[in-house]
Amino acid sequence: MFTYPLDDHIELKPLALQHARPLFILTNRSRDTLREWLPWVDAITEVEHTASFVRNAVKQGAENGAISAGIWVDGELAGLISFHEISWHNRSVSIGYWLGQEYVGQGIMSSACRAFVDYALMDLDLNRVEIRCATGNQRSRAIPERLGFVLEGIVREAERLPQGYVNHAIYGMTQSDWKLLR
Repeated sequence: MFTYPLDDHIELKPLALQHARPLFILTNRSRDTLREWLPWVDAITEVEHTASFVRNAVKQGAENGAISAGIWVDGELAGLISFHEISWHNRSVSIGYWLGQEYVGQGIMSSACRAFVDYALMDLDLNRVEIRCATGNQRSRAIPERLGFVLEGIVREAERLPQGYVNHAIYGMTQSDWKLLR
């Protein structure tokens, strides 16, 4: 299994089944903060639920190239970043991500997203990367804004969370824009 170092302390590793237990533990430890923005959190109540997610992510990666990677900080799993299914016809993909509560606010996710965007647009030669975030999720929205994404619009009541429906901000980056920003 390859690792992709982001700096001396942070690396990305493709998800593998042996990551199910540490991923479940991280999810469980961060459950209260994750639940505010991620609708799947309360359905993950045992390691097998996480193992099922990992198996599906590995399968999707093999079939579509849409990789999911653990974000590791000093050897500890800190979060996850994923390509959702790649549209090879449209040469586009969206990115999803989250960090455990003790890792937020340190620039970790910005570095991971920068690497994923660069891989998508330069190595995979995709034309577009999209990031969708709940409009109220300021930490998540700061990442595409920091990376130079364009806010392309707001989709009303796009996702149902425990507290009700939330609007999504849609951010986009094209290959031509990314080349200018690099």
